[in-house]
Amino acid sequence: MGGDRHAVVAPRPTPGTVLWVVLGVAAPIGFLAVFFAYPVGRMLGLGLDGGAALEVLTRDRTIRILGLTVAQAAISAVACTLIGLPIAHVLYRLRFRGQGVLRALVIVPFVMPTVVVGLAFRILLRDTPLDGTFGAILLALVFFNVAVVVRTVGASWQGLDPRQEEAARSLGAGPARVFATVTLPRLLPSIVSAASIVFLFCATAFGVVLVLGGTRFGTIETEIWLLTTQFLDLRGAAVLGLVQLVVVVLLLALAARARSVPQRRAFRHRRTTWADAPAIVFAAVVAALLALPIVTLVIRSLQTREGWGLGNYLALAGTGTRNALAIPVWQALVNSLAFAAAATLIAMTIGLCASILLSRRPRSGLLRRGIELVDGALMLPLGVSAVTVGFGFLIALNAPPLDLRSSPVLVPIAQALVAVPLVVRTVLPVLRGIDGRMRESAATLGTPPWRVVATIDLGIAARPILAATGLAFAVSLGEFGATTFLSRPDQATLPVVIHRLVGLPGGDNLGMAVAASVVLSALTVAIIALVERSRPSTIGGF
Repeated sequence: MGGDRHAVVAPRPTPGTVLWVVLGVAAPIGFLAVFFAYPVGRMLGLGLDGGAALEVLTRDRTIRILGLTVAQAAISAVACTLIGLPIAHVLYRLRFRGQGVLRALVIVPFVMPTVVVGLAFRILLRDTPLDGTFGAILLALVFFNVAVVVRTVGASWQGLDPRQEEAARSLGAGPARVFATVTLPRLLPSIVSAASIVFLFCATAFGVVLVLGGTRFGTIETEIWLLTTQFLDLRGAAVLGLVQLVVVVLLLALAARARSVPQRRAFRHRRTTWADAPAIVFAAVVAALLALPIVTLVIRSLQTREGWGLGNYLALAGTGTRNALAIPVWQALVNSLAFAAAATLIAMTIGLCASILLSRRPRSGLLRRGIELVDGALMLPLGVSAVTVGFGFLIALNAPPLDLRSSPVLVPIAQALVAVPLVVRTVLPVLRGIDGRMRESAATLGTPPWRVVATIDLGIAARPILAATGLAFAVSLGEFGATTFLSRPDQATLPVVIHRLVGLPGGDNLGMAVAASVVLSALTVAIIALVERSRPSTIGGF
């Protein structure tokens, strides 16, 4: 008992402390409530009375769309898991030159703009048996999401104590048995979490499915878009949006439960042996296949009517496109950069406030439960229909004091909604790893709350914050779903213009779309390269 007299006693909360806590709680919750819960609630509330749900859900087309959505999401999740596991082993368990570069290359497809990925596969598979088929969509979705499995499972694999595997091998167990009986059970929570997220992303895919499948192979997401924009069936769109929201909540709960398994400290990578040769060869082949759509896109961008050259790129700087578009392509790029910068500022402000709040460990069970609910709520924008969010904005934010329907500020806000969860998932693990006694000691010495946050939390998490900034900018730069409904023709972003060019007749328009896609991809790759240089090796999730 006597030792308790020397324990550090946390000071009584001051008015400044209370103010900072209130701001830290109000910023993320208020942002989520005003710009997500309220617009989505208004959209989903349209036409849900009078048995509308049953009528919509029993339509033959709805049943077919639901079946296609589940099928493509399930097949893609299984494929990504099977492909991603050996790559995670190579990139996170072994040690070799160029490992950091390969990790960066693996994540590039995940942050590529969806409309660019769709266009790349459309060109790659043209005049092949897969052109315009369900298989083309599956290939694009696997290309897009395999990084989720690699990064999520890889981070967990990196932290496993290798001594259990060594003990099993010393007892005569072969590599396959060691993996099945020792490694796989310990990786299962992260595998379930990654597969759940991949299923979620594939079930809510929009740009890729729209470019490759059109209305023939739709998902719930594209069907919501079709019902809203083509048939003005807001009631049907609302019902499908509600179904989608229920699925998102269930999948996020499953992923969070699997992710709640305590993380272990990272162990050193081991050197490669001949036994690793099959996994290394497999990873190399997959890396080459992942690069193929982008290489094809670059090659096609250099093909013009006059032969090989830079004509498609030179056309981007011209003003001749005003005959087909409201603005030239270069102006759309400027708009994209401006909107992405504003969205990143919003996402980092909200994401950092949320991360600091979620990193605290209150003694009260009720408060801990509240923090868990906030954590789960912040992930919802990743899975809810971008169409639902976009039209929710137009419906809900059209009257004082939030009459923003004609304001360009809606675009960066919608982009920030998608970026905030990625910021939290990047920064939060580091903040949770900080010893709480450091904050208590600083507070005991009279350090103001804002300074404790600035010097301890933000100081230690400086590199993850820089990585989160780049990731938020890259994701905002390529956001297509909500932006396609919120951006005005004279303020269209580059992904929106690329999609419009693809739909316009004429070879020049397609060539310009491909060239613009290469420019957008190059910017994304450059940003992710900077992110990987600033990302600590202990951070592997999204």
